[in-house]
Amino acid sequence: MTGRNRTVLVGIGGWDGAAEAVRWAARLAAGRDLELELVHCLQTAVPAGFAGPGPFFEDPPGDGLAAFCDASPVRNEVYSDSAPDLLIDRSRDARMVVLGRTGTEGFTGLLAGATLAAVVSNAGCPVVVVRGRRGDGPVPLDGPVAVGVDTSPNSEAAIAAAFEEASARRVPLVAVHAWADVVCDVLERTARPLPERETRRQPVEERLLAQRLDGWQEKYPGVEVRRKLVRDRPRQVLLEESERAQLMVVGTRGRGGFAGMLLGSTSQALIHHASCPVLVVRPEARR
Repeated sequence: MTGRNRTVLVGIGGWDGAAEAVRWAARLAAGRDLELELVHCLQTAVPAGFAGPGPFFEDPPGDGLAAFCDASPVRNEVYSDSAPDLLIDRSRDARMVVLGRTGTEGFTGLLAGATLAAVVSNAGCPVVVVRGRRGDGPVPLDGPVAVGVDTSPNSEAAIAAAFEEASARRVPLVAVHAWADVVCDVLERTARPLPERETRRQPVEERLLAQRLDGWQEKYPGVEVRRKLVRDRPRQVLLEESERAQLMVVGTRGRGGFAGMLLGSTSQALIHHASCPVLVVRPEARR
């Protein structure tokens, strides 16, 4: 970690969801000697003669949320910039960006839809989406760190981040690799697995997972690694695993474009439906 990226940014767009995000980020910052900054983006017109949103607030909107923080120091800032642009710009000098999500109504306030996709896909550092277990319970603090593993460069970045998180939290790491061999019957409009191909492919997938983890276990000898291979859709397997984990780590390609195209389908499913916080890591985003 460099001196430049010692700040955890929390994007605040409302109270619901933001409170859990602040709590989660505060624990992280306190445990790793990082600074915590609460960023409230106020997208409104500013009258002529005013420099920014400050005059409209006797107290910054995040002051109540700051009460959840044990980390020190805590900065609480209000900006008139657009939420995505501001968070992406500030992320270049941050350790991590944290966004909160409610269980049923999506991202609160300004942290909605396109904002989420834009920040996750273009941030200069990893982004964590915090959501309570099953959307209506507290954010999980126990359980292992889980990571989705495939053959892409995105997966390599996720594996690196997952080992670092598991080591820092002193918990096991569950490396999940899922695949699906199916044949489509166009006439019957069905898809079914091919048992004979599955038998041949199992050893191949086992070797692939071993290769992806090679070197990392030597670098982090104190991390217990549990390997999980499943013939199923990756998103379904990872969603199920999120019910037992305290943090899910995934990679994403995220190289700009329209909001709906910024994230892979698995990453999108996880940030909207996972039962634990999700750490999204891009190969280009440094830690």
